[in-house]
Amino acid sequence: MWAAYAAAHPEAVADPEHTVEHFGDHEALADELLDLVLSGRKRATAELVAEFAARGDRMPRIGSHWIACDGRGAPRIVIRSTELRLSDFPGVDAAFAADEAEDDGSLEAWREGHRRYWQRTCAARGAEWRESDEIVLERFLVVWPPEHADRRA
Repeated sequence: MWAAYAAAHPEAVADPEHTVEHFGDHEALADELLDLVLSGRKRATAELVAEFAARGDRMPRIGSHWIACDGRGAPRIVIRSTELRLSDFPGVDAAFAADEAEDDGSLEAWREGHRRYWQRTCAARGAEWRESDEIVLERFLVVWPPEHADRRA
């Protein structure tokens, strides 16, 4: 998938580094969130800074790419980061929650769902989640394959 994208858009891959990952922390959630992206509704995601560090992953950069896989690890799309900012939990706004498009897209649903998610993922690595933890808020475009790519990609 990466080779096909790079061949079609060599100007977009000046930095050939990219990550391969999936949304969420289990197969069903990965598929659910990927479906939201494929439908065109979801164009943002949020991850704790501490989670990147715990996995040994580089922090995303504007213009960086990642291959999003389904819950079984099959690559489905290439995503390009277009906006990044750091925040804490109270600093997330309704516009970001709507762009993340989970549940009903409201800030209240975003807070409820992410509170549960980060409590679960932090506990799984032996940590305790706090609302003051730094969060990477990332907006993105789908850039490959062409049938899923955003028009402005």
